[in-house]
Amino acid sequence: MSPEQSPARPMRRIVTCPTCGGESVHALDNPFRPFCSERCKNVDFGAWASESYRLEARPTPSDDADAEGNDLIPRDQSGS
Repeated sequence: MSPEQSPARPMRRIVTCPTCGGESVHALDNPFRPFCSERCKNVDFGAWASESYRLEARPTPSDDADAEGNDLIPRDQSGS
């Protein structure tokens, strides 16, 4: 079988690791993809778990009620 006839193998794409900025292989044989290592994957997970990643948002009226404790007032369940 000549090289032109060999079966196509999956491409191994090189991407930038989101944590350390190093090179990372984005292929099925990299269990940590898109990260380069288990360490970088865990560092990113820890940042999410500690809420280091945040999106800025404007407060809504329901956020104001939550801050005042209004969401903790029991509702009348007697139906009257």
